[in-house]
Amino acid sequence: MVENKKELPDTTTFVEMIKEGKIKVFGELGLQYFGKVLTDSMFDPYLSICERFNIPVALHTGISFPNTPYTCCPEFRTRYGNPQVIEDVLVKHPKLKVQLMHMGYPYLEETKAILAVYPQVNVDVAAVDWLIPKVEFYNYLQALINAGFESRIMYGSDEMIWSDALSLSIKIIEDAPFLSDKQKQEIFFDNAARFFNMEK
Repeated sequence: MVENKKELPDTTTFVEMIKEGKIKVFGELGLQYFGKVLTDSMFDPYLSICERFNIPVALHTGISFPNTPYTCCPEFRTRYGNPQVIEDVLVKHPKLKVQLMHMGYPYLEETKAILAVYPQVNVDVAAVDWLIPKVEFYNYLQALINAGFESRIMYGSDEMIWSDALSLSIKIIEDAPFLSDKQKQEIFFDNAARFFNMEK
């Protein structure tokens, strides 16, 4: 995650780190927590590099925990988590792969719009697959499936310090009554393997 007091490396170093295999994904970019969006000009050189080297960009989208602006991040705004704020980036960088972390929740219609127009974008289910009420998660996930995006949804847990998150998030997806075995396989592995160039 991009932290408030941690600056990005210069672009020369960034390219070297990619060539050395030290950077496979550019993210998680938690820009929303610092009042920033991916369209900020400071990120454009890095996005150009990621596009050139086929490095996916993983962006925090959606919302956060209650009282976020009061407890840690005074510049946080929910509107910066709307996936549509990155549309100009996708137009400028048509080969740039972008991972919308947390499925863009709760911006369902906006997320569907981005997925429909920009095939280089995937979503992951991290955190929302265990943090929000299960019925709410199932409704959101099923809406994306019904909209035809089953090949663009990737598993994630966001497990960092919560020991139960991994097993709980897996079970919730395994128990989803509307998912076929094939769709579960796609979410758990196939979609990510393709997105992250792991198919070989």
